[in-house]
Amino acid sequence: MAARRYRCLCCSAVLLVVPRGVLGRRVYSAAAIGFALALWGLALATAAEVRRRAGPARILGESAVTGWATLRRWARDVAQRRLFAQAPAPGPSASRRQSAASAAAALAASADPTTRALPIEHRAFFGAAHAA
Repeated sequence: MAARRYRCLCCSAVLLVVPRGVLGRRVYSAAAIGFALALWGLALATAAEVRRRAGPARILGESAVTGWATLRRWARDVAQRRLFAQAPAPGPSASRRQSAASAAAALAASADPTTRALPIEHRAFFGAAHAA
């Protein structure tokens, strides 16, 4: 990621400027998170499959073979309105996968209309990039 740091000449505060689409305190872009949530919540892919398709790492630890803790964390953050807060809140009894599906559907719906022919996970990618 291309991030630049600037120091304010008046107060010496350091500002970090990142490209559009990068979310605060997240390693992945909004688009990648939206894509992953759609694969897991709507396409019902396994967490391991989502990690293989959305994550850049090619060498993974032993626990990554069966799951992806970050994916569950994103779904939890969606349910707690800390990620993609503009998406409708899932119900109080919604599972993490249902929370992911709810957010991904809202992101896909907000994508540009020219993407309607694409698979829903691709529309969620574009919707999340637009929402960032």
